[in-house]
Amino acid sequence: MGKELNAARTLEILLNSIELPKLSKKDEKVFLHRLDQHFPALAERLFELYGDRYEFFWYLQQLVITLAKAFSQRSRQLKNKDELRLQEPRWYRSEKMLGMAVYVDLFAGDLKKLVDKIAYFQSLGVNYVHLMPLYKCPEVESDGGYAVSDYRKVDPKLGSEKDLKVLSAAFNEAGINLVLDFVFNHTSDEHKWAKAAKAAKAGEAEFEDFYYFFEDKQQVDEFNQTCREIFPTVRRGSFSYLEDLNRWVWTTFNSFQWDLNYSNPAVFNAITGEMLFLANIGCDGLRLDALAFVWKQKGTQCENLPQAHTLIQSFNLCLQIVAPAVQFKSEAIVHPDEVAKYIAKDECQLSYNPLLMALMWEALATRQTQLLTASLTKSFEISTDCAWVNYIRCHDDIGWTFDDDVAKQLGINGFNHRRFLNHFYTGRFDGSFSKGVPFQENPSTGDCRVCGSLSSLAGLESALDTRSSKMIELAIKRVRLLNSINLSIGGIPLIYQGDELGLLNDYDYLTDPSKEQDSRWVNRPNIHQQDFDEVCKPTSPMAKIHRQLVEMIKLRQSLPVFGEAETHILETYRPHLFAYARVHENGERLLAICNFSEHRQDVPTSICDILGSRKVHDILNREYKPYHENIIFEAYEVKWLMVVNT
Repeated sequence: MGKELNAARTLEILLNSIELPKLSKKDEKVFLHRLDQHFPALAERLFELYGDRYEFFWYLQQLVITLAKAFSQRSRQLKNKDELRLQEPRWYRSEKMLGMAVYVDLFAGDLKKLVDKIAYFQSLGVNYVHLMPLYKCPEVESDGGYAVSDYRKVDPKLGSEKDLKVLSAAFNEAGINLVLDFVFNHTSDEHKWAKAAKAAKAGEAEFEDFYYFFEDKQQVDEFNQTCREIFPTVRRGSFSYLEDLNRWVWTTFNSFQWDLNYSNPAVFNAITGEMLFLANIGCDGLRLDALAFVWKQKGTQCENLPQAHTLIQSFNLCLQIVAPAVQFKSEAIVHPDEVAKYIAKDECQLSYNPLLMALMWEALATRQTQLLTASLTKSFEISTDCAWVNYIRCHDDIGWTFDDDVAKQLGINGFNHRRFLNHFYTGRFDGSFSKGVPFQENPSTGDCRVCGSLSSLAGLESALDTRSSKMIELAIKRVRLLNSINLSIGGIPLIYQGDELGLLNDYDYLTDPSKEQDSRWVNRPNIHQQDFDEVCKPTSPMAKIHRQLVEMIKLRQSLPVFGEAETHILETYRPHLFAYARVHENGERLLAICNFSEHRQDVPTSICDILGSRKVHDILNREYKPYHENIIFEAYEVKWLMVVNT
């Protein structure tokens, strides 16, 4: 490709053909240096995607203009942060990192009131806050904020763009990293581009080409043959028919969310402008929503195509030129092998870890850890330039993401096992402790996903219903077990709003006509002052969950071994135990062992040999007694073992 495109010469010609915004000598030097450094790779990637377009170089020129304008509009404070982050490129791998995902309205009310929650975040040790979508969107058909009508406007009920900038500055001063969503696969059908496409007259195709329209039903059917259905109870297939236009439009998720047509370079340029606007608000991370779906090609599933990676790498290079402090976070809820392909320094530096999330729940249901151990042994290790964002719950549902080939090697039938897990976590399996809610049950396959809060899924809701002190205690232990792994296995632990308070499912959504068909709202609680007050009551189960979590967070943030260290998944040869070691270059080592069963288990002390000594103590439970032949684990017990200092 380099032979076909002389990127350095192209940049020289482009710079001679445009007038850069007025910059200080220092800023101009920085901008031109970054262009020299990153433009060749950017141009070559875009040439792969759009080089056959006769107007390719015009689009490239317009992109450089967009980059220069965004750089000129970036504040001095943010430019200073860029320089600091370039000197410390792996800042997100620190043991100090702790994240929380929140809906602004449900957690605080609005952006101004969220500023008042900074003290709460700091009391927990949270320094990475992901705000769920807060952009202007349709009043009813919003998909929880993911149907964006305007990337540059805040939803009026949350505040204004000024309020968001004030919050960003307040977060920055408090040492809290702000993460926003970058919803770039689709827009709302109320976005100005979609409105222009609908209003276009014959031959005025500029904004029609921003989306995928088809008049021929056969074309639609051909794509549907290979594309999977994401929300089958909402709509069959990946297209919606527009009666007023007598055409079909591509809508992977909902009829009101129109997929953007990235085969059109004008779309790439336009979305780059929106992305850089978000970066200039002052965010430190952008979550790439639905990134697996952004490129379409007939005859494929239209997921995880090579061009999707090229697109994301191109967006990343634009950030490196304008706002290198900003990191990408991959949201690829796909096969584990495909998840790993998005994780790279030049693509997504951060990535959700859906495999760990799903298999922690799988191990709780089965009391067996073989699938968890085997899967993470294969898939947990990633580049040291990158980090997992680990989570137990999120705003969405639990889909049973695991590798069927790994399961098959263990004698597990993937299809049947997912059916079992769905039944278990929706309370349809005899003896289940869980109170989850099914989401998007497919009438053809019987498949579904599961929604619910951490505490309800772990058994606290059903235990409180029975008023069984034993069952309540077991549920609290399950929550502690999951939190312990999330905090210690390596990466940024992300807490979902309300889970730190032990909140149960919120069924109020059933009384709201705009939400009652979307069961994900059961785990999107509206948090009230009494919820914060509840964790101050010494005997409350919620207080115990909160207290245990806070203790683990403080311990995590005090030891480098929880930060930039290697993780080794270990084979315990005990079907109910899960173990891993953390190894830091400073010599610190930690061994974490978890019992996923409500029955007593044991493991030979020889497992501690990875620490270099069998003279260890449990720093989590403050156990300083010597272990002899075996280490004993009570129901759902977790131990964090380190060598005794002599």
